[in-house]
Amino acid sequence: MATLEASAPFLAREARALLARVGQLEPFSLNTPAVPAAALSPATMRAIEAHLIQERRELHDEVQDFLAWLHDAAGRNASPVQQQRRFALLKMRFNAELNSLDIFADVLNQRSEHETGLWLGGLDVVATDGLYRPSVLERVPPVVTYLDRGHGAAIRRARTRLPGRGKNPVAVIRVPRERMVGSGIGASLLHEVGHQAAALLDLVASLRSVLQQRAAQAENDRPAWRLWERWISEIVADLWALGTLGVSATTGLIGVISLPKPFVFRMRLDDPHPLPWLRVLLNCEMGRQLFHDPQWDRLERLWVRFYPPSSQSLPRRRLLRLLLDTQPEFVRLLLDHRSTRLHWRSLREALPASTRSPTRLRQLFTAWAGDTAQLCRVGPALAMATIGQAAADERLSATTENRLLTLLLRHWALKRLLPQQAGITVCQRQLDPLANRYSRSPVNTP
Repeated sequence: MATLEASAPFLAREARALLARVGQLEPFSLNTPAVPAAALSPATMRAIEAHLIQERRELHDEVQDFLAWLHDAAGRNASPVQQQRRFALLKMRFNAELNSLDIFADVLNQRSEHETGLWLGGLDVVATDGLYRPSVLERVPPVVTYLDRGHGAAIRRARTRLPGRGKNPVAVIRVPRERMVGSGIGASLLHEVGHQAAALLDLVASLRSVLQQRAAQAENDRPAWRLWERWISEIVADLWALGTLGVSATTGLIGVISLPKPFVFRMRLDDPHPLPWLRVLLNCEMGRQLFHDPQWDRLERLWVRFYPPSSQSLPRRRLLRLLLDTQPEFVRLLLDHRSTRLHWRSLREALPASTRSPTRLRQLFTAWAGDTAQLCRVGPALAMATIGQAAADERLSATTENRLLTLLLRHWALKRLLPQQAGITVCQRQLDPLANRYSRSPVNTP
């Protein structure tokens, strides 16, 4: 009995310590400084705060229930093992709540960093614009971004389970700091946006069903179709980025996965990504079929010169050949796919391919050269696609591309606060010096 009597007060003190810590958690709105242009939108902040307040309220009630249980007959008569087991589960719930808090803290704390906060405000706008699709995806969840170290971007999708019990009220995208340059910004960001779009439209499940049927009909090429099915979630995200950004999605992808040869040809059975070498060639095939422009042929030849497949073993070369032979049919199947969530439109029709064609983007860039306000007026994703096409055509230097995107990210962050024309005036005042310097020469140098 002495042991039983000693365990309850100890665990009660530990539980009250959890209550004290929960009481110290204040709303982000009270302790996260940021300039207004870098801050989250009011609707997004309300969604995050409401979620966290509800989680803390539930955790507070659970701790109080545990304390009441310790003092009633059931708790007093329970063994120390039973008491500790129940407290351990409660503490795991507490730790999960702190993990959820840290997810949003990463997003919000960087908003107070000079320049970084404005970049993130602009990236939020680009991501939301890249997710929205008229008549297909009009009611989209808030999207927020933050920077972190690491090679690849990642997303914690909206409406998925958080470490605690609740569902994520917003989509949270992590962008590697190394990608904050040139085409890599949009390519990484819109790939993750593509994952959110695929989830909202249930594309992976519907495409898997079609690919399973195609694999069942296959004979000698069945292994290839099974691999396409395994990789479909990442392929759909790549297609969404490509359809939104045009060629800069391909050049950005090349920048991400230009690694030493062993990594480029590595294929793991537990990896949902296609092996990097094939992923670039698949992106080029999707670009060819979506936009019908020879620049994807040129990029494909360049990539193969960088990483010739002749260096691989004979079995690996045979598998790559099988995948390349089925690739055109696979891309046609992908682009022509229809489903109820798409309102029976094809994926090709759901993507803004007509406004992202290389011809259209080149026309927009030519028009921009004499009117910087036009670049500020078009949608953020379209502006990034236009700049990316100009960079691919060598009409912009890498330095100018980076400076343009930096200024536009600031503009898009500011645009959420200022009236339309005021935001354009600020943007134009910053962009005009670049226009005067670079609009007259077809190939620019820093």
